[in-house]
Amino acid sequence: MTMTMTMEKQNKMNDHDDVLEPPINFSMVEDGIFRSGFPQPANFPFLKSLNLRSIIYLCPEPYPEENLEFLRSQNIRLLQFGIEGKTESVAIPKDTILEALKILIDVRNHPVLIHCKRGKHRTGCLVGCLRKFQNWCLSSVFEEYQRFAGVKSRPTDLKFIEAFDIMRLRQCLYSIIYQYQGYGSNKRRLVYRDEKIQKPQTMKV
Repeated sequence: MTMTMTMEKQNKMNDHDDVLEPPINFSMVEDGIFRSGFPQPANFPFLKSLNLRSIIYLCPEPYPEENLEFLRSQNIRLLQFGIEGKTESVAIPKDTILEALKILIDVRNHPVLIHCKRGKHRTGCLVGCLRKFQNWCLSSVFEEYQRFAGVKSRPTDLKFIEAFDIMRLRQCLYSIIYQYQGYGSNKRRLVYRDEKIQKPQTMKV
């Protein structure tokens, strides 16, 4: 009887562990910044464990109501940048990526999840431009992009990342300073010098 109860308890614990299923292509980009493909309801318990404050959504399609209900329940802000699912003939809008980057590097929006549909191209381009802002060498930026895109890697995406003028972001963010966190840490995070700066526009969820 005791052994049976113990096995049932262990099975319940295993079932609980199985619930924490990350979205496809999930990964940590930096402390407080994550990336993935489109979250499904099965992924909600995992997302809850991240204590997200914001989601940067890079697709033009409306967010599913089930996902919106989850965001409302967790007080997560949805920040949508409607970039069309591109092909080789469709250019990524530079201004849209620039605006998404401004949101992304503001630590007031962290922890934040970036996602598109599969977490490969649009997400890869945004993360690639972030890496340029962090002064990564281009070969490392491309290697990270290709690790997620795999055989679906697009030369046009790599050209976009290479040509993206990161100085535009630096010029826009003159009010941002580097803040080093943690004893002996070389990790750099960003905070606003002036907390009166207008907050980013959010979608109603």
